[in-house]
Amino acid sequence: MREFPKSVRTAFLLVLVVMLAPCCALAQTDPCPRPAQGSVIADPPDLYSRNGVLKVTFDYYTTVDRWGRTLFCYVTPQGDEAPTLHLNPGDRLDLTLTNLEPASPPVGLEQIAGKSTACGALYMTAPSVNLHFHGMNVSPRCHSDEVVHTLVSPGQSFHYKIDVPKDEPPSMYWYHAHVHTIANSAVEGGASGAIEVEGIANLQHAVQGLPQRFLVLRDQPLQNPDKTRHHVQTVPSWDVSVNFVPVPYPRYQPAIIRMQAGARAFWRVVNASADTIMDLQLLYDRKAQPLQIVAFDGVPTGSQDGRHQGTIVTQNDVLIPPAGRAEFIITGPTASVKQAVLITKHIDTGPIGDSDPRRPLVRIQLTADKRAIPKPILAVAGPVSGDRFSNLDGSMVTAHRKLYFYEIATSNKHTPWGGGAFYITVVGQTPIAYYAGEPPAITTNEGAVEDWKIENRTHEVHEFHIHQIHFQVIAVNDVPIPPDKRQWYDTYQVPYLPENGYTGKGKWPSITVRMDFRGAVVGEFVYHCHILDHEDGGMMANILVLPKGGGGNHARAQDRQPARTRPVKLGARVMYPPA
Repeated sequence: MREFPKSVRTAFLLVLVVMLAPCCALAQTDPCPRPAQGSVIADPPDLYSRNGVLKVTFDYYTTVDRWGRTLFCYVTPQGDEAPTLHLNPGDRLDLTLTNLEPASPPVGLEQIAGKSTACGALYMTAPSVNLHFHGMNVSPRCHSDEVVHTLVSPGQSFHYKIDVPKDEPPSMYWYHAHVHTIANSAVEGGASGAIEVEGIANLQHAVQGLPQRFLVLRDQPLQNPDKTRHHVQTVPSWDVSVNFVPVPYPRYQPAIIRMQAGARAFWRVVNASADTIMDLQLLYDRKAQPLQIVAFDGVPTGSQDGRHQGTIVTQNDVLIPPAGRAEFIITGPTASVKQAVLITKHIDTGPIGDSDPRRPLVRIQLTADKRAIPKPILAVAGPVSGDRFSNLDGSMVTAHRKLYFYEIATSNKHTPWGGGAFYITVVGQTPIAYYAGEPPAITTNEGAVEDWKIENRTHEVHEFHIHQIHFQVIAVNDVPIPPDKRQWYDTYQVPYLPENGYTGKGKWPSITVRMDFRGAVVGEFVYHCHILDHEDGGMMANILVLPKGGGGNHARAQDRQPARTRPVKLGARVMYPPA
């Protein structure tokens, strides 16, 4: 959101990282190497499980590039940066994360846990790090996918044990840093990578035998800032890259993919951006090509009904929010095509949203060299279920809830961030910018199925994401999606409120989602906007899932006081009241 000043605290932490980065204790000179502009795309390094276990060691480093931008990276002892982790349903990921940054000065420390909640270090500093295993339906307990109280300080190691459910859908997931208030800068700097749960060729036979490419899209601060045109929509808020090949403003020299003429391929795309929304379109001589989509956000298409699992959804473009994934089949250009390019279309993020202009990402270059073609995807041995989300309908709904995104632009030093304050709030509760000790805003039980209506009471889009589970989108702006057209997601965009769009009758832009708590996920975790600048600013909250049959302590989910009833006046602009 360009009109809000950055958090003073976040800026201070980032300055600390930049100051510390050149001192990183590493024998090699560049711990986070990046390819040159216009390079041929290489797949990330691959790490595969064996005998049901994938044992991985990540070392965490930062450095500063030639343009003064801080880079963040997870690197194996063998020097592989951001490898793709390949797992099978039922496998265990045994991962040791070691923070090799130098110790931070005793400035800006924040205690994020007490003795009863600590999972690693008690205090957060600029070089603190952790990992989130995005989209995976795994435990939120300590040493699994817990992000609120898990901190790895400089010089420390932390051991993760991620048990992949036997019925985990075969598809794409990803990992990234998730330390609240500094997640945005770490993900922008490259602290991310892809995860594949194997077996999609077993469910979707159309992909079997096709060469597969893993494309990880990222964003980062501009290499060439244009200060005189900062608010012009053609100037992006962030640069982007494809498998770390930069495509910087203003020249946008695309990365290169080599294909054989007319060949089909399976592209598996992760939008690992912190803030940038992508709307991908493949153009051959300016004509949009069909994308045969076989999975969104880690779930094969058609999984709303186990009988139709493997249904292909054909579109001419696909919107992928930050953290989203889309997997699709393409047919390469023929020799007569003069220009073949993958672009991201212009995104209308709202009157106060970021600038995400149209720009090229990849140019397809034809080749007869078979060595340039990636290896094919094959079916795996043994049964692949993948239909854990099927057969869900309205008769199973156990609760209805209403939440909303809200933000306040102000220079009042008493707001949580000294500038913009960001919230995601249950209707009837007081908006609170997130903090680590926050009690759960929602309590539910394992086995529940809930319908949540999530409104956007702001003038920019937000990207709703919840950890540990998936949801089915059943309506957008109160317009129902037919049951046979619904898909499963873990991240989805909520439309923005037009500048003069509030009618006073409560008709806010919204999505309605069916939350699936039927999996074996018990504990406390978070939901938030996955524009990480907003998440860092407070747009996050906790949910507590109690064991099936009740029990546990409901007192932590105490109701808050009613929300404010008067609008906040900001000069000539009035932000509408959240209640």
